Order: sequence, then C-alpha cells, then structure tokens
Amino acid sequence: MKGVVLAGGLGKRLYPLTYATNKHLLPIYDKPMVFYPLTTLVEAGITEAIVVTGGPFAGDFLRVLRNGKELGLRHLEYAYQETEGGIADALRLCEDFADGGDIAVILGDNTTDASIARAVGDFDGGATVFLRRVPDPERFGVPVFDPDDPQRIVAIEEKPREPKSHFAVTGLYLYDHRVFDFIRTIVPSARGELEITDVNNAYIAENALHWTELQGFWSDAGTFASLFRTNAYWAQKTTGLACEDFTRHL
Repeated sequence: MKGVVLAGGLGKRLYPLTYATNKHLLPIYDKPMVFYPLTTLVEAGITEAIVVTGGPFAGDFLRVLRNGKELGLRHLEYAYQETEGGIADALRLCEDFADGGDIAVILGDNTTDASIARAVGDFDGGATVFLRRVPDPERFGVPVFDPDDPQRIVAIEEKPREPKSHFAVTGLYLYDHRVFDFIRTIVPSARGELEITDVNNAYIAENALHWTELQGFWSDAGTFASLFRTNAYWAQKTTGLACEDFTRHL
C-alpha cells in the first residue's frame, strides 16, 4: 500500500499565520505539521508516499521534507494542485502514483498517535474510513448509522447542521483502485469543490465502505482552537509534562 498526504489549500482560517507559509508547515510543538501524518504512514509500514500541495508556498515542502529519508520513507513524490478544488480533486492527481494499487490517504493537518497498522494489514478492498467521537461533529463529515445495524454506515453527511451521530469522519482513509473511478463520477458541490464525502458515499452505494474507530489522540489543526489543542497535546506527550508544569519549564 502507498501513502497520500493532502497538504494543499491556502489555510485561510489560520490567517495571518499562513500569509508566509503553507498551513501544513506550521509547527506542532517541535516538528512541522506535515511530519505527523507522514509518520503515521511510516509506522503502519508504508514507505512510499506522495504529498499533494498547492498555493504560493509549494516549494517550501522540498526544503523541509527533501526526499523523506529522515522520516523513514523509501520514496517520496510531490504533486501540485493548481486550484482549490477540494480533497477529492487533490486525490485525483495521485492516480498515476497509485498505479492501480491500494492507498492510504491522510489530510496534512491531521495528527494522531493511534496506529493504523492493523487496518492497513487487514485491508481487503473497498474503502475504510476512520471515525472519532468529537464534541463538534458539525465541522466534519458525519456518519449516519443504520438503526437496525449500528455497525453499518448508510450515508455520510458533510458538515450537517444537525449531526445524526457524535462521530466525525477523520481525514484518514484507505481506498482500493476504484477510488479514481468514483472521483470521475462526482460533480462539484455548492462550494465548487469535489467532496471526499461524495466519494465515500459512492462506496456506500456499492456496499463497500467499512469503518474503524481511532483509538488514542486525534485532531485536525485547521483552526486556531484545534491548532492550540494539537500543540498542547504533543508538547505534553513529548516532554512528559502536564501543561501547567510545561509552562514552568519554559
């Protein structure tokens, strides 16, 4: 299985922090943000990856990641997303890299200390989405479960005003080669983007979507609040100090 890290966009919700660099290169404690999703892939045994980026700071990734060897990657490629066309549009650029095989996709602002190694090892086609119980599911894609079979997802709703569950579809997915065929069938949403939720719903329509719950810490870092929360967690985990103790050691 190969890995895909999606690190495009302009990071507008984090202005003015992202006036000078790509969001995914902002620091999370002592590492650039993009190091975390790449490490998640490497720790699952995935050593070939592609980073999809865009905007005016795409070249910064080369100086930070270089060939990926320091992170344990055997091979690292880059792709450039010319417009802000959505997650599925960015993933579309990876078809040649996937070369007909399975892929693990992770958003570049997602950090987790959960292991996905078992899910990667057990993957047998279709799609797998990783869920996490969150206090604000309306910010994410939200799974709708079958009331007669709570293990079965019947739909995923994108940023619903009234979420039908407390789970978020995290920015971490496993796909077989059909994902690119499904991307070709979807149309832009009202905000003009190709939504990954529509891709996942296409797998649901084929009865080919599975899910697993992430165990451990997970957070995106796309807002000021989530960026602060993510930094606080990794600072505490790295140093072994509680937040109040950590500040005393500054």
